Amino acid sequence: MKFKPLILSGLMILIFSRTEAQNTTLDWKMYNIGNVRQVITNTGGMNAKYDASFAGYTRLINSEYPPNSFEEHLTEGGLWIGAVADGDTVVSVTEGETADREFYPTGEPWDSIWVVPKDKTVDIPYWFQYKGVSDLDYVCRYNDYGPASQRLTDHTPMYLDVIQTTYAWSSAPIHEIIVFRYYIISNKYDLQNVYLTSWINGNVGYGLSSAHGYDDETHFLRNERLQYCFDLPGGEDGTAKGPVATKIFPPPQATPNIRTTFQWYNGNLEGLPTDDRVRYAQMSRGRIMQDQANTGNGTKSMVSIGPYQIAKGDTLQLTVGLLVGDGKDGLMDNLTYLNWLIEQDFGVPSPPPSPPLRSDVSNHQVTLNWQPQEGDVNPEDYTDPYRADSSAKPFEGYRIYKSTQSIAGPWTLLASFDLRDNEYESNTGLQYRYTDLGLLNNLEYYYTITAFSKPDKQINFPSLESSINANAVRVTPSSPSPASVGKVKVVPNPYRGDIAYHQYDPPWEKVPGGRLWMEQDRRIQFINLPSQCMITIYTLAGDLVQTLEHNSNERGYEDWNLTSSVGQAIASGIYLFTVEDRNKKVQTGKFVIIK
Repeated sequence: MKFKPLILSGLMILIFSRTEAQNTTLDWKMYNIGNVRQVITNTGGMNAKYDASFAGYTRLINSEYPPNSFEEHLTEGGLWIGAVADGDTVVSVTEGETADREFYPTGEPWDSIWVVPKDKTVDIPYWFQYKGVSDLDYVCRYNDYGPASQRLTDHTPMYLDVIQTTYAWSSAPIHEIIVFRYYIISNKYDLQNVYLTSWINGNVGYGLSSAHGYDDETHFLRNERLQYCFDLPGGEDGTAKGPVATKIFPPPQATPNIRTTFQWYNGNLEGLPTDDRVRYAQMSRGRIMQDQANTGNGTKSMVSIGPYQIAKGDTLQLTVGLLVGDGKDGLMDNLTYLNWLIEQDFGVPSPPPSPPLRSDVSNHQVTLNWQPQEGDVNPEDYTDPYRADSSAKPFEGYRIYKSTQSIAGPWTLLASFDLRDNEYESNTGLQYRYTDLGLLNNLEYYYTITAFSKPDKQINFPSLESSINANAVRVTPSSPSPASVGKVKVVPNPYRGDIAYHQYDPPWEKVPGGRLWMEQDRRIQFINLPSQCMITIYTLAGDLVQTLEHNSNERGYEDWNLTSSVGQAIASGIYLFTVEDRNKKVQTGKFVIIK
């Protein structure tokens, strides 16, 4: 298989730029359509949280399973490639504890991450007419010889291009699996004795604990070439729900006498290779270590296979499955489905597309509408060529979910509507409108609608549901803004620092996912505001603290995080405020802060 570049003009893509590495188009995406949240980068690594050069990446939890659990599973992971190139033994690394990242994309704007839903066809400059394979594919390309790579003093490039495709699914039973497929292209050398390695730094446990990676072990299933890292019971980080694993699938090229290496390392870095010579020696050793016994220092591990040969201009394909599960039993169930996915060449049934979702908020309520309009994708019309039952239209119904916590859940099922007069579900009949009453004004709520299919009884495949996060909306019910000031209030009043407002349901103070509450998350609210007004806050002595401008026809409130105009947190005390509307009418009031 060979890839030839295709020149496209007028192509515009949002990119994230790296400041310290010149001539690169760094990008990342987060998988959240299934039951594991995993970051994907276009440097080949499975982590971005420690690297500020991935602009906009703020989450602290990586490979989170289940969603919203704050359970982390991978600190890092990725691909190592070792070979004899031009008589020299070299290794290029995407991520490794004692190695710099050695792969980067080019500076071309299209060398970001391409997002391709199932069966959609796009023209990627290095892959003409690429067609989506899974429910959501990410496609990217990186190399080990560009300016960002060659700036590394200890790096010897092999002049490799790697095209990486990743596949994920939104619905059980395959929603806890992500597949990485690598196309490794040699541009300069005939590479001899090539070894391919899946490296992971497993840290399984409550990710906001500083000790979440200390009590982990890594074991190996020889016949499956699967390494799995799991959390031992108890400890400071609790007991995690499930292990994390990678399985390496040998390239399809027929190669006799494949050697497999499995090696784990203590978390204190003992035995980790620090140069290419030692790294390649470990990759090519052909030794299976005994399963790790708890050292109290954590774990890192790698699985390596080889040797292979790559002639100049040729491509070697490698597939690695990343999977989690509910305990070891759940992991083994998912391993069965991973093997089946590979055997089927990913030709498996799919859920219907997500319904169009529109919302309308008013006083203490929200109304949802998902009736397809002209130009919308209609889930009821979708077909699926991979079903064995030959169902012309496998759509069955809709489900409505609500969350009070975040736009990524956790979700509570509110209602389900499905087709009448068949053997599936409740036969309620389809609905396209739902009103949720009794909501608190000026607080955020989150809603999503999914579409689900009939099960495929021919192959005993369950009903599939579209991604629960794909069309989620954030809404804030509110009363209409008054024409003038006069009824403005501050809530809560008094504000008390000994109350955990962020633990309310819905939370009064919002904490971004993946971090602990901070001083900057404090919140009071000015309510019953006219659409345009100016709020001025003073100390009791008359010193100016902060000025807030309110300009909104949709919401009659304004939040304040209790910081002054110079960014300082205010102290306990009595504060005064004035609110002046556009007609120069002024209302005064006071509120109390107790920290």
